[in-house]
Amino acid sequence: MDKALRRLKKKIDREGTLKNVRMRRTYEKPSEKRRRKEKVARFSAMLTARYADL
Repeated sequence: MDKALRRLKKKIDREGTLKNVRMRRTYEKPSEKRRRKEKVARFSAMLTARYADL
């Protein structure tokens, strides 16, 4: 039982289901959504640039 529960939790985490539910609990203005996506993109670009030399 524990293994099955652990597998389910990992699967839900990988799919981002819980994260998606939490985001949809409150309304997010389009401008806030755009800013959040830009912030994630900047962070990803920074990580890519930092570890490109390795």
